[in-house]
Amino acid sequence: MQHRPKLLALALAAALGALHTTAGAVTLKIGNQGDALSMDPHSLNESLQLNIDENVYEPLVTRGRDYKLAPALATSWKQTSPTVWHFELRKGVQFHDGTPFTADDVIFSYERAKADGSDMKTYVGPIKEMKKVNDHAIDIVTTAPFPILPELFTHFDIMSKKWCEANQATRPVDRRKGIENAASFRANGTGPYRLRERQPGVRTTFVRNGNYWGKIEGNVDEVIFNVIGNDATRVAALVSGEVDVMEPVPVQDVDRIKQSSTLKVLQGPELRVIFLGMDQKRDELLFSNVKGKNPFKDKRVRQAFYQAIDIEGIKRSVMRGASTPIAEMFPPQVNGFAPDLNKRLPYDPEASKKLLAEAGYPNGFEVTMNCPNDRYVNDAAICQAVAANLARVGVKIKLEAETKGTYFPKILRRDTSFYMLGWTSSTVDAHNVLYAIMSTPGEGGRGQFNLGAYSNPKLDQLTDAIASETDTKKRNEMIHEAIKIHEDDIGHIPLHQQALNWGAKKNIDLVQWPDNGMPWRYVTVK
Repeated sequence: MQHRPKLLALALAAALGALHTTAGAVTLKIGNQGDALSMDPHSLNESLQLNIDENVYEPLVTRGRDYKLAPALATSWKQTSPTVWHFELRKGVQFHDGTPFTADDVIFSYERAKADGSDMKTYVGPIKEMKKVNDHAIDIVTTAPFPILPELFTHFDIMSKKWCEANQATRPVDRRKGIENAASFRANGTGPYRLRERQPGVRTTFVRNGNYWGKIEGNVDEVIFNVIGNDATRVAALVSGEVDVMEPVPVQDVDRIKQSSTLKVLQGPELRVIFLGMDQKRDELLFSNVKGKNPFKDKRVRQAFYQAIDIEGIKRSVMRGASTPIAEMFPPQVNGFAPDLNKRLPYDPEASKKLLAEAGYPNGFEVTMNCPNDRYVNDAAICQAVAANLARVGVKIKLEAETKGTYFPKILRRDTSFYMLGWTSSTVDAHNVLYAIMSTPGEGGRGQFNLGAYSNPKLDQLTDAIASETDTKKRNEMIHEAIKIHEDDIGHIPLHQQALNWGAKKNIDLVQWPDNGMPWRYVTVK
């Protein structure tokens, strides 16, 4: 009983503190079809999760309003030798719990990002070691010359060594194995916003970081991120004013929102290509009626699938014109894109039937297709259209479309025979796609998202050479050769470049990055 006055005083102080943060506060309510699957910035290399988490956590190098490289937790960087980069770290930065940011946190985050369970190995794969120069300087040694290292670091987020150790979160959350830790639901970054409350799959609330080292150009004090999976409900929430911003806008509702006197649509090309992958490694597919062999090891089968897909029909009927069919694994905005190779194989069901017959499947076969239903624009509908196309050539698809919360752990474990994935080159360079998606799976994050284990040694050699080549002409020639090898092999089946469609109230100014990022520090509510 003797502690009651003290408890009352603490409760009153907490209440007053809450009033202080909310009275007159500018709140931004966001509606999205999906959620970040974790607050752990090393657990899942998925754009939505990274774009949410990176309002809380920060990398050494970020991107500015114009999407160009900008200093973040590093103030400057330079290459001191072909395989050594020197980074000067920002002084006076604190994590949200008040702990000072130092070089130890960077080195700890590097070890964490390359550990088992991390989905971020591709971002640190070229690094041989990190050396502490002093509390605010590090040297990074790469295994070979790597001239685009700063571009690679824009999604390598820094965590507090002290906080992770105190909260038993020194290892990343492993979504594949269902392993969680404190970093799943709590966060302690250096960024412009702090995590206040987390309700996975429902709502997450963030508040402005009053001790942020940098300038927050916008005026938003509180961000409420709402998960609204149903398209019609999400649009209704925007129209009624329940949310201020929503994405994606269903393609069929774009014109309706454009015609509103109080709403607007922000559109632009996304750096994301949607594609299909096939298990090309196992001797027998996990999910097929073909026993004793793997049809996808035969290029004729992969080509038959490719040519059975009516991509223009998907663009017209499913995407309502809001997609750009593509033959390459990255779009024209990415360095290394080859216009002369951007020619899809023709849609030709009869050719597909002939190829299947030549490969020994005159009556087709059955295979399960894995697909998300809340990650990409019209993802499940695209997969349904692909399944219908393949049915016309005798291939029976068992479609399993599910929420990304169960979808990603499954396919990242490679428990799949045929799947959909979308990929955005975070470096805006071909090497990112070559290394993560098209290379043979191996050490250091190589091929970490090549979930069907497509493999061509020549492409691997070119990827290594591209990583260290500084002559732009030679480098682009090697990228061109690698693209052609992959196309000739039909290593994956690219479908289209996705378009960005966000809906917002007209009184809101925000920045739409081509990777679908929405940096809250730039949002102004008028």
